[in-house]
Amino acid sequence: MSMQEDLFEEVESHLLNDEKPSGYLKELYEKPILNQYPWNLLKELEKTEQSPSHHPEGDVWKHTLLVVDEAARIRFQSRNPRAFMWAALLHDIGKPSTTRVRKGKITAYDHDKAGEKITREFLTALTNDQKLIQEVSSLVRYHMQILFVVKEMPFADVTGMRQNTDVQEIAMLGLCDRLGRRTDKRREEEANIKKFIEMCQ
Repeated sequence: MSMQEDLFEEVESHLLNDEKPSGYLKELYEKPILNQYPWNLLKELEKTEQSPSHHPEGDVWKHTLLVVDEAARIRFQSRNPRAFMWAALLHDIGKPSTTRVRKGKITAYDHDKAGEKITREFLTALTNDQKLIQEVSSLVRYHMQILFVVKEMPFADVTGMRQNTDVQEIAMLGLCDRLGRRTDKRREEEANIKKFIEMCQ
């Protein structure tokens, strides 16, 4: 087994077993192997700023660590905790390539679509498990649908989402994504998730 494959299994073990995987991920971040492909894609997250109004927590890496810890709290509810936790880690991996400043605002349009492709490439470099790769990349692809559906935006794609992934899993990931910004709005975000599920039925 290669060093890359060893690290893949080590990361997965922490994602599935740690109460707060962020502790391990912060330590891992300082190791030289994260300068190697595909792990260097995670390093790019720290360099990627986000809109302060939507993400008061800061850069994409800080946000990702918060999301992973939120996901760890509810991973037992997932029908596939392995795919769910990898999706939590990789959900915004499309942001470095899509983030722009437009009219003074930081945006990352289509980071969900870009993220699907990058997630597939990331995992393909580390595992031959095609089922895992498909499930994780689909969760990343549709993780923004909660916003699009609830706000009735033209980017909503309930049909595509239902065909390619599990609405309940998207709802769980979306809740973690939102709580990775403002945990003081838990009830409000849970209400949004409930509305999203109802609108998708």
